[in-house]
Amino acid sequence: MNDRSHQYHGYDDRQQYHDSYYDDRYDGHPHQQQYEEDVDYYPHGQDGHGGYYYDQGYYDHHQQYYDDYPEDAYQAGPVDPYAQQGGGPGGAYHNVHGGHPGGGPRGPAGRDSDEGSETFSDFTMRSDMARAAEMDYYGQQGPNNYLPQDAPSSYAGNRSSGASTPIYGLDYSNSLPARSREPYPAWTAENQIPVSKEEIEDIFIDLTNKFGFQRDSMRNMYDHLLTLLDSRASRMTPNQALLSLHSDYIGGDGANYKKWYFAAQFDLDDEVGFRNMKLGKTSRKIRKMRKKSKKTRDPDADPQQTLEQLEGDNSLEAADFRWKTRMNQMSQHERVRQIALYLLCWGEANQVRFMPECLCFIFKCADDYFLSPECQNRTEPMNEGDFLHRVITPLYRYVRDQGYEILDGKFVKRERDHQKVIGYDDINQLFWYPEGIERIIFEDQTRLVDIAPNERYMKLGEVAWNKVFFKTYRETRSWFHLATNFNRIWVIHITMYWFYTAFNSPTVYTKHYSQLLNNSPPTQARWSAVAIGGVVASLIQIIATLAEWAFVPRNWAGAQHLTRRLMFLILIFIVNLIAPVYNFGYIGLEAKSKSGLIVGVVGFIIAVITFLFFSVMPLGGLFGSYLNKKTRRYVASQTFTASFARLKGNDMWMSYGLWVCVFAAKFSESYFFLTLSIRDPIRDLSKMRMTRCVGEVYFGSKVCMEQARIVLALMYLTDLVLFFLDTYLWYIICNTIFSVARSFYLGISIWTPWRNIFSRLPKRIYSKVLATTDMEIKYKPKVLISQIWNAIVISMYREHLLAIDHVQKLLYHQVPSEVEGKRTLRAPTFFVSQDDNQIDSEFFPKNSEAERRISFFAQSLSTPIPEPLPVDNMPTFTVFVPHYSEKILLSLREIIREDDQYTRVTLLEYLKQLHPVEWDCFVKDTKILAEETSGVGDGTSSDNFEEKENEKDTVKSKIDDLPFYCIGFKSAAPEYTLRTRIWASLRSQTLYRTVSGFMNYSRAIKLLYRVENPEVVQMFGGNTEKLERELERMARRKFKFVVSMQRLTKFRPDEMENAEFLLRAYPDLQIAYLDEEPPLEEGGEPRLFSALIDGHCEIMENGRRRPKFRVELSGNPILGDGKSDNQNHAIIFYRGEYIQLVDANQDNYLEECLKIRSVLAEFEELSVENVNPYTPGLPPVENYPVAILGAREYIFSENVGVLGDVAAGKEQTFGTLFARTLAQIGGKLHYGHPDFLNGVFMTTRGGVSKAQKGLHLNEDIYAGMNAIMRGGRIKHCEYYQCGKGRDLGFGSILNFTTKIGAGMGEQILSREYYYLGTQLPLDRFLSFFYAHPGFHINNLFIIVSVQLFMITMLNMGALVHESIKCYYDKDLPITDPQIPRGCYNLEPAIGWLYRCILSIFIVFFISFVPLVVQELCEKGLWRAAVRFARHFASVSPFFEVFVCQIYAHSLLTDLAFGGARYISTGRGVATARIPFSVLYSRFAGDSIYLGARAVMMLLFGTISMWQPALLWFWITLSAMCISPFLYNPHQFAWTDFFIDYRDFIRWLSRGNSKFHRNSWIGYVRLSRTRITGFKRKVLGDPSEKGAGDIARARFGNLIFTEFVIPLFVAAAAFVAYTFMNSQNGVSDADPINSVLRLAIVTFGPIVINAGALMVLFAISCCAGPLLGVCCKKTASVMAGVAHGIAVIIQIVFFEVMWFLQGFVFKKALLGMIAAIAIQRLVLKLIVGLCLTREFKHDQANRAWWSGKWYSAGLGWMAMTQPAREFLCKIVESMMFGGDFILCHCLLFIQLPLLCIPMIDRWHSMLLFWLRPSRQIRPPIFSMKQNKLRKRMVRKYATLYFGILLLFLILVIAPSVAGKQLDVESLTKNLPSFAEGLVQPVGQDNNDTGNNAPKTISIHTPTLSNFSTMP
Repeated sequence: MNDRSHQYHGYDDRQQYHDSYYDDRYDGHPHQQQYEEDVDYYPHGQDGHGGYYYDQGYYDHHQQYYDDYPEDAYQAGPVDPYAQQGGGPGGAYHNVHGGHPGGGPRGPAGRDSDEGSETFSDFTMRSDMARAAEMDYYGQQGPNNYLPQDAPSSYAGNRSSGASTPIYGLDYSNSLPARSREPYPAWTAENQIPVSKEEIEDIFIDLTNKFGFQRDSMRNMYDHLLTLLDSRASRMTPNQALLSLHSDYIGGDGANYKKWYFAAQFDLDDEVGFRNMKLGKTSRKIRKMRKKSKKTRDPDADPQQTLEQLEGDNSLEAADFRWKTRMNQMSQHERVRQIALYLLCWGEANQVRFMPECLCFIFKCADDYFLSPECQNRTEPMNEGDFLHRVITPLYRYVRDQGYEILDGKFVKRERDHQKVIGYDDINQLFWYPEGIERIIFEDQTRLVDIAPNERYMKLGEVAWNKVFFKTYRETRSWFHLATNFNRIWVIHITMYWFYTAFNSPTVYTKHYSQLLNNSPPTQARWSAVAIGGVVASLIQIIATLAEWAFVPRNWAGAQHLTRRLMFLILIFIVNLIAPVYNFGYIGLEAKSKSGLIVGVVGFIIAVITFLFFSVMPLGGLFGSYLNKKTRRYVASQTFTASFARLKGNDMWMSYGLWVCVFAAKFSESYFFLTLSIRDPIRDLSKMRMTRCVGEVYFGSKVCMEQARIVLALMYLTDLVLFFLDTYLWYIICNTIFSVARSFYLGISIWTPWRNIFSRLPKRIYSKVLATTDMEIKYKPKVLISQIWNAIVISMYREHLLAIDHVQKLLYHQVPSEVEGKRTLRAPTFFVSQDDNQIDSEFFPKNSEAERRISFFAQSLSTPIPEPLPVDNMPTFTVFVPHYSEKILLSLREIIREDDQYTRVTLLEYLKQLHPVEWDCFVKDTKILAEETSGVGDGTSSDNFEEKENEKDTVKSKIDDLPFYCIGFKSAAPEYTLRTRIWASLRSQTLYRTVSGFMNYSRAIKLLYRVENPEVVQMFGGNTEKLERELERMARRKFKFVVSMQRLTKFRPDEMENAEFLLRAYPDLQIAYLDEEPPLEEGGEPRLFSALIDGHCEIMENGRRRPKFRVELSGNPILGDGKSDNQNHAIIFYRGEYIQLVDANQDNYLEECLKIRSVLAEFEELSVENVNPYTPGLPPVENYPVAILGAREYIFSENVGVLGDVAAGKEQTFGTLFARTLAQIGGKLHYGHPDFLNGVFMTTRGGVSKAQKGLHLNEDIYAGMNAIMRGGRIKHCEYYQCGKGRDLGFGSILNFTTKIGAGMGEQILSREYYYLGTQLPLDRFLSFFYAHPGFHINNLFIIVSVQLFMITMLNMGALVHESIKCYYDKDLPITDPQIPRGCYNLEPAIGWLYRCILSIFIVFFISFVPLVVQELCEKGLWRAAVRFARHFASVSPFFEVFVCQIYAHSLLTDLAFGGARYISTGRGVATARIPFSVLYSRFAGDSIYLGARAVMMLLFGTISMWQPALLWFWITLSAMCISPFLYNPHQFAWTDFFIDYRDFIRWLSRGNSKFHRNSWIGYVRLSRTRITGFKRKVLGDPSEKGAGDIARARFGNLIFTEFVIPLFVAAAAFVAYTFMNSQNGVSDADPINSVLRLAIVTFGPIVINAGALMVLFAISCCAGPLLGVCCKKTASVMAGVAHGIAVIIQIVFFEVMWFLQGFVFKKALLGMIAAIAIQRLVLKLIVGLCLTREFKHDQANRAWWSGKWYSAGLGWMAMTQPAREFLCKIVESMMFGGDFILCHCLLFIQLPLLCIPMIDRWHSMLLFWLRPSRQIRPPIFSMKQNKLRKRMVRKYATLYFGILLLFLILVIAPSVAGKQLDVESLTKNLPSFAEGLVQPVGQDNNDTGNNAPKTISIHTPTLSNFSTMP
């Protein structure tokens, strides 16, 4: 132990976290005082090296070191995190191999043998955080880094100062050769660059002076351009780099600018001017010339000659030739100028960056102006900021004013829905067509296009933009978007369903059908009935076209000409109608006709052709030229909305194969399972008339006779919905199979038989991680592999994932070799001792994070990976993190103190239980550190550490260690508390975790550079500090990290401190933020700036850092939901070619970062062919660049219990399993998180996300759709993964679900869905649909199917209960007489119910299949079985059902009311018990009400026609009601339950005397405002704070969801109820009056409540103010009385219904179901039609109860408000009664669980997956608190059981007493109008057999012959 302790001393005794805990200089010198200078974590010691900066900048360095190395001794290239040698005075450190303490080579022999590995030991990394904690070097910054706004140009004077170059922060003057000191090493003179840096700088200065760009923006863009050039020139010639960049930005076939230039027909404008343009029309003479010149054109001819030939030819081809010739003749200098001008425009464009074609127009105007004599002759520079204020700001203000208006001096959101807002896309699309650009006018109505092109730029400031723009697509909130966007889905399903069902419903169109004959309809009738499917398909297309007419304004040039399409569709509709009309109308059903048969067959063939044509053809391609590429008419729409990358080869066949499999399986299964199961019920029900029902007083037997057909209609409807669900089910299954097959093909699956991932790992590291192809073979692979492997192991040790003994077994060790005096490397036994897929636990803690990471690393390297480039040649990329208010670093208080009264555990305790091994490693580490620091003074050293270990058996030392194991430290010194904070932060969802994780890129680059370039290490000859600087320089050159901290200047002190800590820990981290300055003149708007700082920026006197760049904005950039605006303002600070978008709750790992070069190679841009893209005559290249590269995510929150695991599983299947196939078949979009983006492609096409408020709620996905539509490809990377946090609590997961569901509602309204849905080819469309909207629409259909099933079951239950069923044997012939005579054959219909339940069950459970398969493939059978079992044991199916309902509800409500908003989801650990009232108010409207109504229907179905399959529905529907409570931590703790009950009772009653944020009345008002909206007027009342800005819902939107659906449910319940009471089969019965009975029970409570409220209103008005003087609670008492009456009334009327139904529970229950459905409809009508907008305050509510209207602040509205409030109170009384009863039912259901011994422990085990021994402890209360709690429990438990007893009495007493009561004698004296009010009981309704009417025949009738017609 002693030897090992000494050996590991170099890192073991000072281990920091993610290289960021504390100083590495503990090495041999633990007495270094790093924290003592200051109490906080940031000491201000100073290093001997001085600052990182020299005032002279980069070029003017000391010369003394120039000659240390020859110029060419070092080629800039790759780097290692673990490179930095130990700090102390001599840089001493103990080598892990026990070797010598220096860093240099051991001797000349070291180069050729294994011992050379010691040269680059991986265990000496100097941490960034250590540096931050140790000193503050960065205060000495030179003035070059920040230029004040009013300073003169920094470019005058010292030319070589490189003033526009950003200071990278390292002083190279003492270390490196000249090339190394270059900020852009690949763009230097010796590389034969076409344009020098100085010339580029001159170009930028010139443009800035000519256009008035901001100096800081110019410096920023100069750096941006040179970084791009440096990045490209590092892997191609500088000439090619510049040419390719110009081609990407401006002139190439893939450049957005070029595409726009031709789309907007500017080639014609530049030739002949807009005024003389004849769009697309060419004379016959020119067409002939074009043909001739095309034939004779010689590709090698002189371009000038060809240009002359093309004179007058306006075709795209000719224009392209002219363009390429012009581009080819450009000088490189001119190309730089164009790129610079574009970047300068882009860099200051603010919100205009979201409008790429608008930006192209501005650039075109600017470019034309620059080339004009006026500009060239200009001597005076423009004022700084002229471009911003004159060109951009007017556009910004227009955009802002669309969404916001000024009220009381503040900007508030306008009450406009999307169809009234002219958003970014509408503005942008104006610039797509010349007709749009012609609309740009000045105040005097003159047009911009009438001015010469070179004069337009200077006139842009005078444009009257408010007269220019208009809507180009109306995002009307309407269901008809579904009809247009997804028309092919409806055609495929509804038409096919019609074909199937019409064929199997012959009895519907058979005249005189007899069951005894089972006679068929005429043949032609059957053909024609099926052929109506063609009519259905045509009708769907007509509806889709009419809807499109409504959504796309006709005055937009890109709108399709729909008249022609509509005419054709009507024609096809008529053609399809011929056969049915001829056969059903002319021939009829009683004749056979040969001509009819021919017409029928032809009609059927036409119908099938119509069906296939409409299914395959996109709506946009029907009967028009919209998708026709030959005309220039719609070239802009084709370019920007339909440039879909073609699938080729295997991808194309896989796409076709997938959908052929899905629909082959679907159509087969649907026919045999769904359609054939309804065939028999159709035959029986379609001809069943309930002629023997007595019926109603009012309408006799008219309704009850049709009951069987009503049931059949409902069955048809339910079957149609299930027909849709089947497709999604098969899509999931087939997609899973294809994905698994692909995983086998790639070698990702654990079952792949041909490899051993661990034994081959070393070789794979060498061949796949290292760029070994260009390496000299001087170094043995083992040496290089050992460095990479050891670095990975050590990084895990530093993260406390591995204990010291694990590390010992995993490292490569140096051991003496057989050759005397030599040492050799011994590989760890780990590689060879594993079986194929299981890791032996001697190397890792079992099932640990380290094991998972190493397994994935080994597995991923077995897949095909692109070959990495050397580090020096790799492209530069940026990691980009938007941050709002996410935790940066957890404070000590957050970690070790409980959150609130409901929390039972501190965060640290919980994390210790989740990560016990890691905590153990951390504690051991801390103890070693503590031993060392305390041991310095008394002469002890780490060598006698073992002795101390042995002494620790004493009780005292165990007690001494308690603080370590409890909170991780014993001393409260900052270095110890900081360690614990960091340990916890790195296991929570914090920004610190994200930054430290992704900073591994820097470490990976350094490591790779060192390993692959050993000569660099040798060149420094042991000077580790210089080596480290060189490595850092390379890392800094290739990798940037930008965090966009929108709120930085508004941070609280603790947040600011944490942000500053990040910068000190990681000085290269860049933070972009919004800086604000007061307005220049009083009353003006404040000035906002985008600013950028990093850890090298000087700290100013005010404590803030001086920004590197500070670019003024036009105004507040946050106009949308926030995230996309936050990204947009900071995007100007990204550097390099690629951007990785990361959220602030992600993580990354060193071993994954090592693969970055291969990941970037996936963009297919690393090897560029050396061709000139501008060669004239070169045909346009069909180039579809990779725009987005998706990556896998590992959900690191998966081990926190069932909910975390479910969320992780969802992400795992969607982000990995489905992404794999979707990327392959072109269906993947961009979902944010760890996706890599092609920087130039995305930033020239509108940025990385979209930002219109509300509409672009899921902002990331729009960037993906945009990329797809504009010709980008989206790929998925299988071998690289990042960590990702997910929501952990029930509430936060469902908030996220709500956000996603509402966001989907917004997406359905968006133009992107319209373009994709109406233009994609069929296979791509289906992939897009089922991966995105299809999932949500499927959820909606699942819930609709459940609802429809309940309504069908309600009606079928009534039918079955009141009818005598036949004996049924499915094996007997259909024509056998039914027994008994006169019976009703309902068994087939009941059998259909069973199949229906099975369908819905499978649809719910299919969601588990992908997860199980994924686990099976990647982790093996045992892990998959365990995970699946744990899910089921934790009743996760309940959760799945609930989530499905939340998705459906949020989609439904968003499409109806809007109001989609960004919901910040909690990312904390959910261990707190949430009060019942909070859960109920959050989920009642979303799910609980629906579930409760459905449970009542199910209860009726169960007692009227029981079958075991209904048990599944009991699970499903109870999940909708009780899931929130089931997943609530400690819900069933006895004491907490009753204290919570107390809180619930108080919640019901408070808020009526004074405002209370959490009250029942507040919840009801808020839920109502979704329909009524809020008034804008505010009084400053505290109650207004709880209200948002909700607009009133459009009446048209309410009709469907608020009136039609409730009306349908009420009608269905009414029909079932009246049939149940219709005395079917009772002979000689009088009609009864069930309608009056229902009316009494429905409207009685409303009328009585209204009466009570009037009385109370009179009392409150008269006596309220007087009573209020002496009794503060008057209002509460009044409200209590009203609510008490409401509850009693509800209960009384249930008893009344029971009484009127003769105490028959089934009928009473059905009556209550019908009454509640009608009441719901009435209340919805009152709210929707009668209520005006709600006040934001609740004064009116309090005034109603207190009578104090005069002081309520209502003004003149005090006269009208009481009437409105009266209606509100009626609704509220009804709702209160319902809520009171429903809540108590939910609480009573939980009683059996409460009574189970130790239920809380079991429940916690299910929720958190913690063994009982590691359970969360109950909270500790004082004696006084305990006493108080017990008293409360006694009091409220008594109330609870009292109410329970009352409920039981009210249910049991009537059922017992009812049998003894003579109801008839009680009701015999009723008035005449109430006759039949009471339902007779005990009637005999068996009128079958001998009692059957004689009209029912049991003899087979003779078959009447059909007449024949020609």
